[in-house]
This record gives sequence, C-alpha cells and structure tokens, in this order.
Amino acid sequence: MTFELELRGITKRYPGVLANDAVDLAVRPAEIHAIVGENGAGKTTLMSLLYGLFPPDEGDIFIRGERVEFSSALDAIAAGLGMVHQSFKLFPTLSVAENVVFRQEPRRRGLIDRVAAVARVRDLADRYGLAVDPEAAVEDLPVGVLQRVEILKALYRDAQVLILDEPTAVLTPQERDQLFEVIRRLRDAGRTVIFITHKLGEVMAISDRVTVLRNGWAVADLVTAETDPAEITLHMTGRAVDLDRRAPEHQPDQAVLEVENLTVLGGHGRAVVKDAGFQVRSGEIVGIAGVAGNGQSELIEALCGLTEADTGAVMLSGRDITTADVAGRRAAGLAYIPEDRYGVGTIRRASVSENLLIGHHREETVQRRGWFDRGAVARLTRRLVEVFDIKTGSVSGPVSTLSGGNLQKVVVAREMEHRTPLLIAEQPTRGLDIGAIEFVHSQLIRYRDQGGAVLMVSAELSEILALSTRILVMFEGSIVATLDPRAVDEPEVGLYMTGAHLEAAVA
Repeated sequence: MTFELELRGITKRYPGVLANDAVDLAVRPAEIHAIVGENGAGKTTLMSLLYGLFPPDEGDIFIRGERVEFSSALDAIAAGLGMVHQSFKLFPTLSVAENVVFRQEPRRRGLIDRVAAVARVRDLADRYGLAVDPEAAVEDLPVGVLQRVEILKALYRDAQVLILDEPTAVLTPQERDQLFEVIRRLRDAGRTVIFITHKLGEVMAISDRVTVLRNGWAVADLVTAETDPAEITLHMTGRAVDLDRRAPEHQPDQAVLEVENLTVLGGHGRAVVKDAGFQVRSGEIVGIAGVAGNGQSELIEALCGLTEADTGAVMLSGRDITTADVAGRRAAGLAYIPEDRYGVGTIRRASVSENLLIGHHREETVQRRGWFDRGAVARLTRRLVEVFDIKTGSVSGPVSTLSGGNLQKVVVAREMEHRTPLLIAEQPTRGLDIGAIEFVHSQLIRYRDQGGAVLMVSAELSEILALSTRILVMFEGSIVATLDPRAVDEPEVGLYMTGAHLEAAVA
C-alpha cells in the first residue's frame, strides 16, 4: 500500500549522541498514529527532522510515495504537513482569524479582505467542531482555545498530516475530550494525525496504531486495539511500571502545615490567592488541582517565602513562619521541589555534587572546623546518586549535562534527603518519562509513609488522584472544593477546576 507518510532508515547524530538510529516509521492515510517513548528516546528529534527543522544524516522521507527533502518548515508545510508545538506561536494582540490567515490573507483589490478571512476561518472551525470565535482577541482566550487556533492555522494551510506534540499537557479533562472529538473528525475527513504523548491512557483512547521509540530505535509498531498499556510500557522501558493508586499505610496524624485566611496580591493589585485556608498533616499527601493560572503558583510562592502574603497566617509545626524569609522557612523544616527545575531548582553551571548540597552546605554533617569536609561531601554525593538512581558521567561535571529526568532526581534527592516535616512539590513530574515518573511517585509515597507531610501541585489529574489523600481544587484564586480521591473521577474534578459546580449552584 502507499503510506501517507513513511520514514526509512532515519539517522541523526549529535556530538556524543545518536538521537535516531535507522528509524523506520510508516503512517497510513486517515489514521491516528501515536508515537511514545521515554525522555531521550528520540521523539522530538524525529518530528523535527520530519518537519524540516534540520536534515537527517541518513535515511529518506516519503510523502504519499514520493521521496522529499525539506530544507525548512516552509517546505514541510508546502508538502501538506502541519505541526502544533507545546508552546503556541500566536500573536496575542491579533484576532483568531488574523492569526490563522497570517501571511496567507485573502485579498480584494489588493487589500486584505477581513470579512472573507473571518468567514473562511468560521467555516473551517464549524467543519471540524473547533469551537472558537474568529473575531476574538487571542490574548483573551484560555489555553484550550489557543490550541484550537493552532490547529486551525495548520488546516487553513491544507495540512493533510497534522503532528500534535503533547497536546493534552495543559488541558482539563473536558478540553481533552473535546480535542479527541476534533481529532476523530479530522481522521474521518481523511486527514492523518500523529499524536506524540507519554500518557498511555490517551494512546489507548485515541490512536489506531502506536510506534514505540527506545534509545533512538523504533522498537515496536503496534495496532492499538491489539495491545495494552502494560505491553507498551514494556517496550518503552524494558520493565513493568506501576502508577496505580497507593493508599497510605497509616492514618494522617497531627497538622504540620496550617494556612489561615491567606490572601496574595498580584502585580496589578488584585487578589490572585483569596482567603485560602487548609491543613496538611503528617503521613498524607494533599494535592492541589486547578487549571494553570488560577493561583496555584502564587500560593506556593507565598508558602515558600518567595512572595509576601497580604493577609493571613502560615504555621509550620506550630511555629508562625508568616514573615520568615526563604532561609528561615527551610530552617523551620520546609523542603521545596520547584516547578522550574532548570531556572529555580538547580544552578546550571554548578556541578552535580554542588547542586546536591544547595541549602544544606552549612550543616555540620558536611563541614569540619568551618570548612567543607571533602570526604563527607563525596560520601553523601555517592549515596544520593546511588539511592536516587541519578545517571551521570561524573558528579563533578556540570548539572546542565543531565537529562530532564536525572535533573529532577537531583532536586528530589536534595530536598528529600533531610526528611523535613513538610515537602512542597510543584509539578514534580512535568516533562518526565514514565520510568522517571514512577520513581518520583515512589519517593513521594516513601516520604509520606515515613511520616512526612506533602503538599503537591500537579497539572496531571491522574497523578493527583493516584497520590493524594485529599484534593484541594483552586479556581480563580480560591479553594472551591476539598475532595476525597476515592469518591471522584477526573471529569468531576475537571468540572470543579472550570467553575462549573459554582455556576450550577448559582443557577
């Protein structure tokens, strides 16, 4: 048969790295084809080669049976490929229609025909169920609608093959389901969709076939209806992985973190956290769910001392730390795994060993007579690298050489090593592959079971439901619900995240 898209023997090398090794990929017309693999498996490199961002060192690309060579993304677009990246590429001050038709505007008598542009975009949106107002300003749209605008851009340019890179990373369950319906409509209309993801539940729900990459190789090409997540995981990692819910071994004990009537003002003077109040007890994980931008980050910054609260109180193990600085809060027993492991969690130019010591370098265990005890530092570093399975060529090398998963392990190891009463984990598995996710989950559970109190913010509802003892839902800066994860599912939590329960109550 003639494939819609075929890659034969694609190889790409970087200094010291074989990113893709003789990869073969065949995508059929009008199918949804998932591509999965751990971090570093070669997914991003392969799609970048396909989209013309740089050329392969070896191998050939075929579109509908014809060999092609792309020197830029414009060549790929002209050949009928479209790609929606994780970071959207839109002009916020322009309308939806203006973004969609940019550089391909319909004209009338030499001038841009704005009426025709709006009509064409509306027709395209209606045809594929992409609910969006062509005349709305992009800067006023939520992230789920922004993604639809990106899809419209590709369809307007007549993309027959649409590549979606981690498309559900920032979507609520309801937005995800709407996206899946759009993808199915595209397939039914004869278009082909390549779906890059690490979420195996989504692979099973939306794809027709799945290709698994591992260490730069394409190790499996599977019919989705004939496989299951366990088999896909085995191909990805070489072992079984367990991400199912694990209940605490003991009932939560006394309150470690107490937050009372906490309000935080944003730069515009409006409250971004509104009168928040809750407790986190020893032996439990409290998960915070919410659509990005609803006050979760500002709440965590206030708890960690990075932002000053306007009103309210924060108690840690019975001690008032409301006015304490970052160092004072760490000394009181607060550990913090930040969302940004690159800019906040590590010092990129410092070594792996030095990053493992950050925040603990003044402790007696690594000092002798006011100087670093090199032997103690070396022993501590070796132990953490071994216990947390940090893959590094040398602990004296810069931490910037580590993969995202291993960089996160450095942060997790450093913050968990001293068993403080409270651990705040913000997006602890963002961007990690399934093996690294399982590891971070196991460490959070171990911390909980040893009596620690954990406050976790995550955009992954499956993670929130699997790990949390209780779930706090934030909407527009307020905690609008406290939920039992055993009694709710993702769609119900998603309704609270979007304020739907509040609207129903008002009605």
